[in-house]
Amino acid sequence: MATLAAVAAPTLPVSIDDVRAAHDRIRASIVRTPTLISRTLSQMTGATVYLKFENLQFTAAYKERGALNTLLQLSPEACAKGVIAASAGNHAQGLAYHANRLGIPATIVMPTNTPTVKVTQTEGHGAKVVLYGDTFDAAYAHARILEGECGFTFVHPFDDARVIAGQGTTAIEMLEDVPDIDMMVVPIGGGGLISGVATVTRANAAQGGHAIEVVGVEAELFPSMYNRINGTTMPCAGDTLAEGIAVKEPGGITSKMVAELVDDIVLVSERSLEMAVSLLLQIEKTVVEGAGAAGLAALLQHPERFKGRTVGIILCGGNIDTRLLANVLLRDLARSGRLARLRIRLQDQPGALYNVARIFDQERVNIIEVYHQRVFTTLPAKGLITDIECEARDRAHLDRLVTALKAAGYETSTVELA
Repeated sequence: MATLAAVAAPTLPVSIDDVRAAHDRIRASIVRTPTLISRTLSQMTGATVYLKFENLQFTAAYKERGALNTLLQLSPEACAKGVIAASAGNHAQGLAYHANRLGIPATIVMPTNTPTVKVTQTEGHGAKVVLYGDTFDAAYAHARILEGECGFTFVHPFDDARVIAGQGTTAIEMLEDVPDIDMMVVPIGGGGLISGVATVTRANAAQGGHAIEVVGVEAELFPSMYNRINGTTMPCAGDTLAEGIAVKEPGGITSKMVAELVDDIVLVSERSLEMAVSLLLQIEKTVVEGAGAAGLAALLQHPERFKGRTVGIILCGGNIDTRLLANVLLRDLARSGRLARLRIRLQDQPGALYNVARIFDQERVNIIEVYHQRVFTTLPAKGLITDIECEARDRAHLDRLVTALKAAGYETSTVELA
């Protein structure tokens, strides 16, 4: 790979020299996460897929890079007074961890409805947590007030040149490990990560290396950067699995850099995000949060856009609630036909359920749960509805069971997921 040089547009606030300096500054204190090919995902998507496992950082997210790069450039006076941030996610933990390691006091302002586990984890890294307001905007405004009152240094999660340079170090490592990458697919929240990555890829091409296309990914429910770049006004709201990139307003610095350096932005559905999280656990045996799986979700939802390319995907975080992860996995099993709920109409008489169970046994389908419904139904008093949750090998196996039930005279339907 050609040596990277300072070739970013002079009007942009971050250059390749900034990113290289950041890498030299932080490399001894972060995990040099691996970039590995996924042969199975490559076969599934038609692209050659390389994954960078940033979910293996100590706090399970790439956010450590930008936070640490910022902390290491503070003056002794600023270090003594401490830093402050508004965050309920990975930025909070990354900043808290490295501030504590460096002996810098850290205060994190979180909304009052932040899950207790996130508050506990952040406090466990040595930060003082202040709960304020019901929204991130309220917490952010309060953090800026405390910044002025206490003399803290505010560390922005994405709209800061030092943070952007730190996040860009992911791309330096990826291209050192796999010089053949010709496309980077990067999640976009506020835009810090993709701005840093695009700075590195642009420098690679300008120095005589091959061109590397940069494609951003946002959740369909939060297309904030897409709106900013394309002049659209799609709403930004809803419960998205990719909460780490659910940003209503991208940064001013990052918007300028994305407009200058990024080739395209695609949107992905919640269904694609769920599928990506599930596949990464099943195939790569790695836990990734919704935002971290956004790059793979793009390949799954828009395969023609990436077919034939050598694609680098950053698994940018692995902090996902275990109950939510369980729900995602179970929903994926249901959609694949391996887990199902069948609604069967029976006569309310002895042996009715036994006869149905015999068919399950004959078809070798495992019964997990049985739910009888006699009262809340429109059937006659002698009738009942039975819902049976069951486990099959695959969709074809499940279909054979349903066919056998119907052949035996049972009115049977599948309770579908929304």
